[in-house]
Amino acid sequence: MNHSPSPVAPYLFGHRKYWAQRFGVAPQQPTNADEMAVLGWDSCDIVLVTGDAYIDHPSFGMALVGRLLEAHGFRVGILPQPDWRDAEDFKALGKPNLFFGVTGGNMDSMVNRYTSDKKIRSNDAYTPDGVAGKRPDRAVTVYTQRCREAFKDVPVIIGGIEASLRRIAHYDYWSDTVKRSVLVDSKADLLVYGNAERQIVEIAHRLAKGEAIAEVKGLRGTVHFVKQIPVDFVVKDSTEIDRPGALAVPANPYQERPACDEPDPSSPLVQEGEVALRFTRTLPQAPPAGEKQDRTKTVIRLPSFEFVKNDPILYAHASRVLHGETNPGNARPLVQQHGNRELWINPPPHPLTTQEMDGVYDLPYSRLPHKTYGNAKIPAFEMIQHSVNILRGCFGGCTFCSITEHEGRIIQSRSEASIIREIEAIRDNSPAFTGHISDLGGPTANMYRLACKDPKIETACRRPSCVYPGICSNLNTDHAPLIKLYRRARAVPGIKKIVIASGLRYDLALESPEYIKELVTHHVGGYLKIAPEHTEAGPLSKMMKPGIGSYDRFKALFDQYSKEAGKEQYLIPYFIAAHPGTTDKDMLNLALWLKRNGFRADQVQAFLPSPMAVATAMYHSGKDTLKKVSRKTDDIDIPKSFKQRRLHKAFLRYHDPKNWPLLREALKEMGRGDLIGNGKQHLVPGIRLQGQPAADAPPHTLRVFKTQRTGLDGARTTLGKRGKSIKI
Repeated sequence: MNHSPSPVAPYLFGHRKYWAQRFGVAPQQPTNADEMAVLGWDSCDIVLVTGDAYIDHPSFGMALVGRLLEAHGFRVGILPQPDWRDAEDFKALGKPNLFFGVTGGNMDSMVNRYTSDKKIRSNDAYTPDGVAGKRPDRAVTVYTQRCREAFKDVPVIIGGIEASLRRIAHYDYWSDTVKRSVLVDSKADLLVYGNAERQIVEIAHRLAKGEAIAEVKGLRGTVHFVKQIPVDFVVKDSTEIDRPGALAVPANPYQERPACDEPDPSSPLVQEGEVALRFTRTLPQAPPAGEKQDRTKTVIRLPSFEFVKNDPILYAHASRVLHGETNPGNARPLVQQHGNRELWINPPPHPLTTQEMDGVYDLPYSRLPHKTYGNAKIPAFEMIQHSVNILRGCFGGCTFCSITEHEGRIIQSRSEASIIREIEAIRDNSPAFTGHISDLGGPTANMYRLACKDPKIETACRRPSCVYPGICSNLNTDHAPLIKLYRRARAVPGIKKIVIASGLRYDLALESPEYIKELVTHHVGGYLKIAPEHTEAGPLSKMMKPGIGSYDRFKALFDQYSKEAGKEQYLIPYFIAAHPGTTDKDMLNLALWLKRNGFRADQVQAFLPSPMAVATAMYHSGKDTLKKVSRKTDDIDIPKSFKQRRLHKAFLRYHDPKNWPLLREALKEMGRGDLIGNGKQHLVPGIRLQGQPAADAPPHTLRVFKTQRTGLDGARTTLGKRGKSIKI
């Protein structure tokens, strides 16, 4: 078994096609036995299970993977949103010849179902007619179990965003615990993470040649178990990279000697009262004397699951080490013990080349929902059906975002010709097309073809962001290729308008005023959404976002070019409430900024600690994990309580009468009662008698009745005319 990652990625489409290519291309990949019969198939080679409705569009991961495997000659069936309560739906396509591929869908199933306040959402954008409840919680684990029940001897491979972000021991917001790797809990055979084209194609061909799933080891972008560390590998303890300080071990009065998974206080490595961090029974190996350590033969030992689940400081330490190993050019494999099993996390996959990206997006997608849905509306499809992905990845490094952990920070761009072909395909084949392209974008709209100026520097770099705390001098910020693409795209016959809806990195855009002018003059549909996220230095430093001054400079150019174009256009800024590092005072200052600038947010976003994100490690540990973490480092503000999170959201919607009682109380406690009143200088109005006007009153008439505090949660209630208590 070869555990060493390949130094050079083979061409994605370089494999000899599987014999089943003779069946040709399916109009849409089958979802049941009748559709298989129409295609002349007696079985599927691969069955993909997804928590989303089946939409044959490259913006939907399962459709993209399915079409790619089909291009390699495999017969692929898709089971969209099967009934997980028993195994019958998982038998609908029969026993797959090679494997089941399982994903929770385009969104994490827990994020999809629950709000940041852990309330159940009323709809699901990836389901016909937006109906909620069509997928289980922790869908990857549940689907895998049902696949096992349906055909117990068929390999199961898990992937997608849900598996990707749970590949190691991770903090789970919904249970407020650290959970094991999803590979352990699901009992799948293999986990693929990130954009999985390279891995899944390689795995399919190896299994098709008769290789057992247990023999697929050392493949980039995969996670699996090993019985022991390969003898040719050197084990490097994670504390050699990032020392977390003293390890707090609670005394066990019933234990006479340390357990094998606990540090040994008698170890000679103890210095200055620190306990040596011996994470497992496997001691680090050293290279032979006189030999230089080979990075490709080095594995980093993370603290075991049993350690990190009980120690937030060690969890933060493991997070810091993992995020230092995300660059495909220099990442080393990681190993983490779960009980008596060793979890091996291979380095990230090599990014796709432009030629490979074109090949993936040029596949014969119908770009339509499966025919069985009839006239049902699928909200996510309605939003993206006429959009075009032009790139992958993001080098912004925002700590609350999981793009780096999933897609990586190296930008993978399509060619201009491929993008134009897709626009023409939309124009010619989409029955609902009216001449409007809804987006040319990706994770960040204006990172198209941007990269490090020197490939050697890029390979060696370990910076978490190319644009924070400032734009790296080695980063190419030339927006000329993107400007050229915009001009060519809007010149395509039949195209009336192209708007840019993806998020914009405005500090990067400031490097190219010509790009801002092009965008504002031709590609803004009245409103442009951007995300400064906050105005205050404290939370912004924990998010790795630029200061509000960059927003001000961008707004000045936006307004200037809008005026020159003779257009009335507006910026819509997005902000996050309750992010780690945010104080009540920070939110008050943000609310005052919003009022000064005339913004009244319709919707607000509260921080949701997604698995593996840097900010999630901050949330769980209470420390700034952008710096070295130990028990001695200062704690940062973490808005965790429901009351404080509710207050932070209320500051963003300072204009909503439902929030005024809470804000009045908070302002008084903060010593800012001067902001309560009926003048323009006030943030919220004071309590008024019925019918009394206010200088800043909203258009509708407000009636305020006697308030009182009630209930164990301290919630405010308003007594209406009939004395009914209504929690607000």
